[in-house]
Amino acid sequence: MHIMIVIHSLRGGGAERVTANLSAYWQRLGYRVSVVTQMDEQSDVYPLESGVQRHVLRTAQHTGGGLRGLWANWRRVRRLRALIKQQQPDCLLGMMTTSAILCQMAARGLPVRTIAVEHTYPPRQPLAPKWQKMRQWAYQRADTVVSLTQATAQWLRESIPGVAVAVIPNAVQWPLEIMEPVVDAHKAAGRYRLLAVGRYHEVKGFDRLIEAFALLAPYFPDWDLVLVGEGPQRDALQAQIEHLELGDRVSLAGRVGNLSAWYESADIYVLSSRYEGLSNTLIEAMVHGLPVVAVDCPVGPREIIRHGIDGILVTPPDDVEALAAHLSELMGQADKRSALARRALDARDRFSVPRVMTQWEAVLRGQLQPQESRAQPQAEPQSEEARS
Repeated sequence: MHIMIVIHSLRGGGAERVTANLSAYWQRLGYRVSVVTQMDEQSDVYPLESGVQRHVLRTAQHTGGGLRGLWANWRRVRRLRALIKQQQPDCLLGMMTTSAILCQMAARGLPVRTIAVEHTYPPRQPLAPKWQKMRQWAYQRADTVVSLTQATAQWLRESIPGVAVAVIPNAVQWPLEIMEPVVDAHKAAGRYRLLAVGRYHEVKGFDRLIEAFALLAPYFPDWDLVLVGEGPQRDALQAQIEHLELGDRVSLAGRVGNLSAWYESADIYVLSSRYEGLSNTLIEAMVHGLPVVAVDCPVGPREIIRHGIDGILVTPPDDVEALAAHLSELMGQADKRSALARRALDARDRFSVPRVMTQWEAVLRGQLQPQESRAQPQAEPQSEEARS
């Protein structure tokens, strides 16, 4: 079987890491695997397994809207279609919404099984109206749409008539691979650490996590907060830290390749996202035996955490004081941290590679029974402008 995975790039991100992991697993099983990106290798954060073939379309340039955007997306579809004809994959996976749409357009009429992989919760995804229409058209025609969560699957079934959905969570890699850069995760003796991992982006809610920590810092002088990641909000977050006079207690560690060491150095993991798909870092923290606190945002955490058993869900999700209160309870009770940490280790089985990949095998081979009967798809739209 030849599996072709299409994604914009292999820059840092959850879907990019999943692409690298899936391609490596299938290649080791003896499948022929190729990964197609718009951006070239210079932007890569996640390396591909030896033997995985890489194709670069070189169509990632930003062109804006209008006719230039329409022309750019016509070129993307044309190049991808030519590659599909040349390589003749058995399965074509579009990772994330826009790639899935481009795949469906490029594969029209070709003998290839198409699978769209939806990593976000669509109602919270910023997507232009034209792309929303194209998503409906593409997902109706895909052989399977894979979602990470039941909530996303429910939205897809209610919003897109005839869609065939499979719910497959991300598998947790255990132990995590060590990559560059390796950054020292050491903490001083007698110090405790709250850890959060993710892009420095508004959606991750690090601003409100810093605000919550500011409420706690005077009462817990031996605790610090570390944010691991990188992104466009770095300067804004650093300014917030300085404004709150927390420069010696809150640090932006940047991107690290040795995440295991950072999980092992922490005492509590915190997820403060305004919304999620399915948080890889939350699962990873649990398999490292960390007690976890996550805001109960609309999708994701509640399908990972069993509240009060192996973690804490904070409601309402946008209440900074509620987040501070739950953190305070754990920070002050070592025995409760230990109890949650022991049960969190169950995630090693719940999200294990063998369990998840068995579900993927059924999708790849077309053995999954559709969960919704297929309705007649809508009339095929004219080529629409894609986000450039």
